[in-house]
Amino acid sequence: MFVLSLKLNLKKVLTTALVIFMIAIVVSVTFQFADTVKSSMFNNILNGQSTFQFKNIKTNEDRIDFLKQFGWEVEGLPVEIVEVQLPEEFDQVYINYNEYQKEIGLDLRKYRGKRAKRYTYRIINYPEPIEDDVRANILVYKNRVIAGDIMTIPIGGFMHSLLYKVGEQ
Repeated sequence: MFVLSLKLNLKKVLTTALVIFMIAIVVSVTFQFADTVKSSMFNNILNGQSTFQFKNIKTNEDRIDFLKQFGWEVEGLPVEIVEVQLPEEFDQVYINYNEYQKEIGLDLRKYRGKRAKRYTYRIINYPEPIEDDVRANILVYKNRVIAGDIMTIPIGGFMHSLLYKVGEQ
């Protein structure tokens, strides 16, 4: 038979309770801070006040780093580089496409009638299993990203903004 006896000391009990209380406060504050940071970043994006860097995009490395801001990892070189002419007047397709841009604080209307380069990269870390290649497109005008999207090529595929939203493709 085994007998265990404990002698309670009020000082030790209070010290232990205080330590547990302090740990709970630190954990609570940490989670609240993390939620505040996520929430403020999301609100900044929704209000068009992003913390993303769109300027000084001059090299391939700059373009890859730009995509990394959104969490995308891509192959080292673009699979396509094309010069595009934005129309003077936007049809419904461009109006819808511009809605994706507004999610990250961009507005393509400022660049109507301009020529830009579209760089297309193959994404290697898309978080959901997709049979087709997932591509990232970015439009660059005078070393500034003016638009971007994530998409698949086949008819019936998907397109969304550079932000990833679970279940929205």
